[in-house]
Amino acid sequence: MLLDHRTYTVKPGTMAKQLKLYEEFGLKAQKRHLGEPLAYLVTESGEINTFVHIWVYKDAADRATRRAAMQADPEWQAYLAKTGEAGYLIGQRNNLMTPAPFAPINR
Repeated sequence: MLLDHRTYTVKPGTMAKQLKLYEEFGLKAQKRHLGEPLAYLVTESGEINTFVHIWVYKDAADRATRRAAMQADPEWQAYLAKTGEAGYLIGQRNNLMTPAPFAPINR
């Protein structure tokens, strides 16, 4: 199992706008290709103006296949254009992770 843990940083004051943009234009296409996220979280304390989402894959090949299909999807491409035009996102960090043997994720 491979988990893709993504952290995005937005300009202060734009979190609600970015989440609305994603919910309206990106969520459906992303779920169509990647399935349900394990988590989609907004930071309440600590590194503010960030949100995290975690996607679960069988392995690196599964991730590559599903992400390539999503990138080729016109609906996803339209979302990427809209989010780029909006300019709310200012940073991104991705961590590919595997569960510790004593704490497996039942998915």
